[in-house]
Amino acid sequence: MYDFIEGRLSERRPTHLVLEAGGIGYDLAVPLGADFPVREGRVRAWTHLIVREDAHLLFGFPERERRELFRLLLEVRGVGPAVALAVLSSLPGDELLRAIAAQDSAPFLRVKGIGKKTAEQILLDLRDKAPRMLAEVERGTLVPRAGAPTRRLEDAVRALISIGYGDKEARKSVERAAAKVQGDDLELLVRTALQE
Repeated sequence: MYDFIEGRLSERRPTHLVLEAGGIGYDLAVPLGADFPVREGRVRAWTHLIVREDAHLLFGFPERERRELFRLLLEVRGVGPAVALAVLSSLPGDELLRAIAAQDSAPFLRVKGIGKKTAEQILLDLRDKAPRMLAEVERGTLVPRAGAPTRRLEDAVRALISIGYGDKEARKSVERAAAKVQGDDLELLVRTALQE
């Protein structure tokens, strides 16, 4: 229904952002640490709307291609929006597609909330679609390597808590990840923490 929303960034949290457009604040669930570039004070988010009996859920992505990966993951039996967002929060698009093309479940098993059965289902359901998209990645026409804004360690802890980690578990994972990650890259820090 909505292809994208462009507006003023009103609020930013690790897994949500609020865009103000036309006097309305749109609350979008976004991949953890996704970098939405601000141009002339405005942000564009490529969107996907899920309508349920009890809620309308709006998801936002910095690139159209990442939204397409989200939609691709939703086609997998047993994968809902929370799991699809967790996958996109943990794996860059090119790594995700390479894992599917190679029928390698290991990267998916590192994602919190995905077990062996779900990982195998992703590989089974998407094995015919990944090679085409992977060819686009290798030509550089799909899914740029994920970049992330600079944030504090507390942002990484809050991000892990928001996807189901307990406070102590999140802090320990972030501390271990921080020892391995150089610089202030939140997305890399969180991905590394998810693998701890």
